Order: sequence, then C-alpha cells, then structure tokens
Amino acid sequence: GHGVVPSTECSVGEVLDMGYVMARDTVTATVQIKNTSSMTLLFSVQLESLSPTRDRDRQKIPSFLTSSLQRTEIVGTQNYNGFSVFKVSPTEGKIEAGMSQDFVVTFSPDHESLYYSDRLKVLLFGKHTAHEIQLKGAARDHPMFVEGGVPLDVPVESLAVTSPVAPQEALEKGPQEAVRSLLLLLEFVEGSAEPARAEITVGAIQSPQLAAKKAVEFSLDSGPELRRAGFELDGAKGALERGQLKRIGVSWVPPADLQTSDPPLVSALLTVKGDITECYRVLLMARVVSAA
Repeated sequence: GHGVVPSTECSVGEVLDMGYVMARDTVTATVQIKNTSSMTLLFSVQLESLSPTRDRDRQKIPSFLTSSLQRTEIVGTQNYNGFSVFKVSPTEGKIEAGMSQDFVVTFSPDHESLYYSDRLKVLLFGKHTAHEIQLKGAARDHPMFVEGGVPLDVPVESLAVTSPVAPQEALEKGPQEAVRSLLLLLEFVEGSAEPARAEITVGAIQSPQLAAKKAVEFSLDSGPELRRAGFELDGAKGALERGQLKRIGVSWVPPADLQTSDPPLVSALLTVKGDITECYRVLLMARVVSAA
C-alpha cells in the first residue's frame, strides 16, 4: 500500500481581519482552501466560540492581566442577541484531489465593540487540524473610527456605563461623545539623521445604512507647545469619503535644550466630525534611545 499525507493550502494567513463595520451591519469574506494532495479530503469546520468546553475555559484570569504578549482573548466580544457574531459556511464536506473549497465567513455584530474575535479551525477527517485562523472585527455606532498608538483601554467589555468628563476645550465645541485618549510613543535613535515617527489612522466606514454624500472631517490641533517640544505634524486636517482611510503623521527630533531625565509629554486634541463630533486627547510622548 501507499501512505498518503493530506496537504492543503489556505488563501489567508493566521489572521482574517474583517475591519470596521457599522453595528447591525453584515459583511462577508471568502477563505479558499485547496487540496494539494492526491486523495479526497473530508473536512469539518469549528468555531472556538461554539466549543463545548468554552464555559469551563473561561473560568480563569483574563489574558490581558497575565500575559504581556496577548491583549485579547481568543474568543472576544460576542453578540448580545445570543447568535454568533461570526458564521462560516459550509461546515463540512469533502474536497477532491487538486480541487478547492470556498468558505464564506460572515461578520454580523449587533452592538459597538472593538474586540470581536473568534478562532476558525479546519479539521480533516475529524481529527487532523489543517488550519487555524484568528477572526477579528470591530463595530461602531457612528461612521468613523480612529486607531493607532499604544492601547490605553481594557480589551474586555464592561457592563458598567461610564461617562468620562470632557476637557474644557472639547466642551466648547458643542455636544459630542465622551473624550477618549490615544498615546503615541516616539523613540529617537541617538545619533540618527532620521526623526522618530508615529501615525494615527482616521477612517470612514462604508455602509448601506449611510448616505454616501456625508463626509467625515478631522482636525488635530497643534499649538506652539508641540513645536517647542520638537514635534511636527503631517496631514493634521482633512476630509474622507465613505470607505477611505487617511493617516496623520507625527515626527519628533529632540530639541537642543532637551533634558533626557525629563522626556517631553504633550497633548493635542483630535476632533472627528461625522454624524456626531468625537474628540480624542492625543498624548505625545518621546524619548531618546541608544542604538543597539
């Protein structure tokens, strides 16, 4: 007889990020798996959120408290309505030798959260794990989002309702959501001719729920304090159409009078206007590091 090893190729890597969508919208993505062996493969698909041992596995300390490398759980935020936020079709079948199978992944969040996640596992013959794919997605109640920098939040949903106090300069701009914070850390390599760089991404979500003509506007206010501390901004103001991304670049060169024992920490206010006005306090921290 002949021993044959089942082999497959997957069209995506270890992570499938569905991106930002509007809460209560549905988006899909396709994952293709090709049978590169000379035998017919029987497959089945499992989601970690539907694992029969999930409740038992959750009786432990959250990973963001125990691990510096992993911020989020494998199974993150789930829908309030009890239905899975991620679905995969088909769930079982067979792939003939040399043929491919398309799997449709559906992302249907029913409320706002940045931490939807699950794990998709493809099994061959009911026991051999061929592929494991981390599924990720984020949902917003409003058609814009901001990301970048060092995370300052806790990646686990709370049942508490909090209302942070907005700074005075934000309150003067009129009614809006609570102010959030972003931290950008810029590290300048000692003796380098290149400045330290970081960036913030502002995005406008594409959705059939929204009017196409409504643009998203953003502005990062830069005062003289930033320039005195050695910070420069690129693309601090702009407008986006639905589905667009724009990046605000921040660079830093240590000023001549920099005290290395007291690295600069300054803040700027990022205002994003869509169907509402949101404000983000951007904290800019910089330091000089030695070349290793």
